[in-house]
This record gives sequence, C-alpha cells and structure tokens, in this order.
Amino acid sequence: MSNISLVVFLHISCCARPAVMSDQPMWKPSESLIDSCNLTRFARTVGFEPPNYANFHKWSIDNRAEFWERAWDFLDVVGDRGSTTVQNKDDFLESRWFSSSSLNYAENLTKRKDDATAIVGILETGAIQRVSFSELRKKVAQFAAELEDRGIGKGDRIAAFLPNVVETVIAMLGTSSIGAIWSSCSPDFGLHGSLDRFGQIGPKLLLATDGYWYNGKVFSVQETAAQLSQQIDSIQDVLWLKLLHNSGDDFDAVWDRPESVPRFGRFPFDHPLFIMYSSGTTGKPKCIVHGAGGTLIQHLKEHQLHVDLGSESKIFFYSTCGWMMWNWLVSALASGSTIVLYDGSPFQPEPNRLLNMAEKEAVWDFGAGAKYYSTLQNSGVSVRSSHAFDSLRTILSTGSPLLPESYDYIYSHLKSDVHLASISGGTDLISCFVLGNPWSAVYRGEIQGPGLGMDVDVWDDHGNHLFGKKGELVCKKSFPSKPIGFWEDPNDEKYRSSYFSMYPNVWAHRDFAEINPETGGYTIHGRSDSVLNPGGVRIGTAEIYRQVESMDEIDEALCIGQSWKGDTRIVLFVVLSKSSYFSEELVKRIKLRVRKNASPKHVPSIVLQVSDLPRTRSGKIAEIAVRDIVHGKDVTNTSALANPEVLDEYRNRDELVL
Repeated sequence: MSNISLVVFLHISCCARPAVMSDQPMWKPSESLIDSCNLTRFARTVGFEPPNYANFHKWSIDNRAEFWERAWDFLDVVGDRGSTTVQNKDDFLESRWFSSSSLNYAENLTKRKDDATAIVGILETGAIQRVSFSELRKKVAQFAAELEDRGIGKGDRIAAFLPNVVETVIAMLGTSSIGAIWSSCSPDFGLHGSLDRFGQIGPKLLLATDGYWYNGKVFSVQETAAQLSQQIDSIQDVLWLKLLHNSGDDFDAVWDRPESVPRFGRFPFDHPLFIMYSSGTTGKPKCIVHGAGGTLIQHLKEHQLHVDLGSESKIFFYSTCGWMMWNWLVSALASGSTIVLYDGSPFQPEPNRLLNMAEKEAVWDFGAGAKYYSTLQNSGVSVRSSHAFDSLRTILSTGSPLLPESYDYIYSHLKSDVHLASISGGTDLISCFVLGNPWSAVYRGEIQGPGLGMDVDVWDDHGNHLFGKKGELVCKKSFPSKPIGFWEDPNDEKYRSSYFSMYPNVWAHRDFAEINPETGGYTIHGRSDSVLNPGGVRIGTAEIYRQVESMDEIDEALCIGQSWKGDTRIVLFVVLSKSSYFSEELVKRIKLRVRKNASPKHVPSIVLQVSDLPRTRSGKIAEIAVRDIVHGKDVTNTSALANPEVLDEYRNRDELVL
C-alpha cells in the first residue's frame, strides 16, 4: 500500500449505505445498559424515562433552548453560561447561541488533574507514549507560555503541519488556551494541498515535522515544511517537531521550560477555535471557522449522551490531523476519557494491527472509516476466536458508507455483542446530524437516528417531508456548532450559498437520504450533488456501490452520470481485486446483480476498468472530478487530490466519446 492509500479511510461525508432491511435487530441494548447510561441519567433530569428515543428527541427539538441549557449543566461545561441561550432563533444563519457566556475550550479538556492516563500515542514503529492528565495540564501551560513568548496572542492563526501524535494534541490545547486559532493538515497533504489551505488564513506561526512513517517506509517532509514557511508571507516563525532524528527539537525545549501555572482566559462562546477545510476539488478549499463553545458542547453531547463516554472510558478513532474526526476524538478529554492516537498504516505489519492494539490497550470505543472494515473483510480477518475484546463496547464507523455486509462482518468476525454506531455529519458542523444512541436497536445498514437537539429531516425538492422515500437531508433549525462563518467571507455569501441556497432558512447538507418509517433509522444514499438522473429518476451512487462492491471480484467502484442524447447514462468504473480479471461475462453479472437487487434504472450503460479511484486528501472519492473529466472539463484544483495522476485513466476514453 502506497503512502497515498492512507486516504482510503479518511472521508468527510459520514454515512451508511442503503440496506436490505431486516425485521430483526442486530443488537439491542440490555436493560442494565439503558438504566445506567448517561442518556438515561440526563433524560430523567427533565422527566423522561427510557427507552423511547424518538419521543425524547422530539422534546429536545420542541424545547431547544431548555435542552441546550440543561445539556450545559449536565455535561459539566466549565464556564459562565450567562443568561441568554439563543438569539434570533428563527433565523438559522443569524442565530447566536449562548451569546452572554464565556469559557475556554482547553480549560474544559484539561479539567481532570489526576495521574490517570489522558493520552496514549502509538506510532507505526511500535513506539508508545503515555501522558497523564496532570502531565497534560502542565505541558499545555508550558506550550501556551512558549506561544506567548513568540508573540502569539488572541485571534492569531497557528498552522500545524503535524502527524497524529501526543505533541500535536498538546500544541492544539496550548493554542486554544490563549485564544489563538488552530488549523491543521497532516503531512501527507504535501506542499500544494497545504498551501491551498494555510495560504488563505494568514498564519503567524507554523508547527512543522521533519517526517513520519507509513506502511513501513519513512517519509521526509522537512523540505516541504520549509517551503511552506517561505511561501506564506504571514509566517514569522517555525516551531519544529523532529520525529525522524534523535536530536533535541523545539518541542523538547518547551518541555524544559520552567513550569507554568495554567492560565485560561475566558472567551465568548463563538470565539474562533478551529479553521477547517472543505475538500477543495472545484477550487481552493473553503475555510470553515468553528467556535469554541459550539464545538465543545456538541462534542460533549455526542460523547456522553450518544457514545456514553465517562471518566473510565478509553476511546480510539483512526484519523489524521487533516480530518475532523481528529478534533472530535481529542474533545473526549473533556469527558475525562482516555484517548488513543495512532499514526501510520492501519495494516502494517499485518491487517489486524489496530485490532491487536485495541485488545492490548483495552479500548472501550473503537472507530475507523467504513473502508477500514470492508478492507478487513476482504483480507479475511476474523478475530472473534482470538480476541476477547472484554472492554470493547462500541464500534464506530464513518468516513464513507458502511455496507450492510460490513454490519454482518463486524458482528460475525469481530464481536457479536457490540453497539455498532454508524455516524453521519461532517466538517461543516464538526459533528453529526445522525448517529448512534444507547437506547435504540441497531438494524442492518441503518444509522440509528438523529442527534439530540438536531432538527433533521428528509425533504423533496419542494420542501415537503418524505418518509420512506429518498430526498435531501436537511436541518430545519439552528444548532450551537453551526459554523460561525467562513474565513474572508464578510457578507456570508459563501456561507449562504453552501447551505441555504436550496431551501430558505433551512440547512441543506447535500446528502441523499431516507428515513425508515418502521425504525426511525436513516440511510444515506450518497451525495445529492452527485445524484444520477437517468430518465428523470434520482438515484444515489451508494445504491449502486452497495451492489457492486459486495461482489468478490470488485474492490471499489465509482459511477457518474454522462450526458447522452438528451438524457443521462450511468457509467461505472471498477477497481478489480487482485485475483480477478475484467471480462464481458463479469460486466454481464454486474449489470444483472444491479438490475435484480436495485432496479433497471440503476443498471450502468457502460462498465470500465481502472486501476484506482481519484480521492481528495481527506479521502473522499472524487466523483465530480471524474464527471468533469468525462465531459471534457478541466479539474481546476488537482492539488486537492491525493492521487491526481489517476485522472488520466478517465480522460478521452474511446468508450465514452459523445
């Protein structure tokens, strides 16, 4: 597996694939779990008894202000809540949450002060670093003092070109503790991908590494980092973390500083915390600004009420610092939980590397991109007989649609009694619209339900509610973690066009979704901006992927709609497994399977073999880039792709000549 293949597992649009619905749940919570979980304790504070999640969710929407006020108190947010919960509540974009409150994100993540383990950092090389909560608090204070000595203050941007290691977490917390703004890219983004991001936000300081390990190889990026510092005029200083050399570096010098007393200035709820980035395949990435308060309270809600984290929990999610799941994972420190980091290939030196790690480290909650689980399945990994997983309670999946067959695989070959929670949201809200909960059953191929306080629905093109039919995933009312804005977007023009151009005052997430009227579960059928329209019928690409990728001969697939004779025809590109070969007989079986299990409208007109699929650096399959290439258009920002060279396989194909 090449360095580029890391991005197979990292993909912002979090979803589950459509399922063949089963009347029988694959998992049901025990009575003891329901009675003891945080969700039940919280519900009882407002007079609700489990386990009717739909009713409780409805209460959280009908009483949004009270819900978020009570969540602040129950989740033990450190700060002054103030007297105002939401202003302009009926105007989605202009609404402001907790406008009279003040808090500090880093203070909340370092409020635990004992010697229990806060962070376990593991490298592909096998090196392990452990930091206690007391050490974390000390090091965050030292890093904050270093930043201030270097002239960094409130509102300054810090660009982090760093791997997923303990020092990165400390640096982020030190940054947020003084009110500076954090933005990160993983080192595999390269020069142009990082320039496209950091070059827009005017960072004052660059945090850089000299290299990292992936798939048994060493990758030196010191020259790339040096070029970043030279080409971004605003950068005044570079602070180095040298992982490839044993000599001391700037981070070592920070830890040698005299101990500092933590000083956490309290900032407004909407004080900028993170600048995140869209994938950027149609131009430079949009710079999405998230506030400290919204990020904190949303993550606390999801961690404690939906995942049931607490002070005894140990949570892992396979991510890099270029994906929002890294930010989501780190916030678990605010619940007093131990977080486990891993940097490197998840399959080096063997396919079950992360599973072995989870067993050894007694991980409670294990997460990865959906592609990770399908790769395990294709590799024949089965650990139910060899791994007890006595501590493992929850398996989380996101990043790309989770096949119903992956549900089967997880319960048959990883652990039979586990809460499998697929989650869906993204960078745009730095959290989830739909996800798991400890009251509801898990059904094959479905996300359990909407997040508390999130007024999620599925609409048709005219704004009508759809039940049991496919439509646009929307959120009808504002929520605390909505972006506070886009960088350099003073009139919110980019903001409005991104989410509110389809329906006035309603967030359109551009996911093609469906609600199961029997279970209340959600299925995401793919991105609505890549929906296919043969004969005027809207088809989600994930509906086709589910059929094709469950075939042994197919590793992955990508389909687009090609304009053809006044209509649209479906073109399917397939990546074959190593033991398979492309033939007319295989094409016939693909078409027959799609026709039988989906519909005649889903059947691709043309099936073509390719060696790889183009992906963004955050792991999203670049359907729109392929669609543009097939229609003779230029892809304007190939630096957003991790493997732009594969686009040549899609360009000027004789089979697709119009």
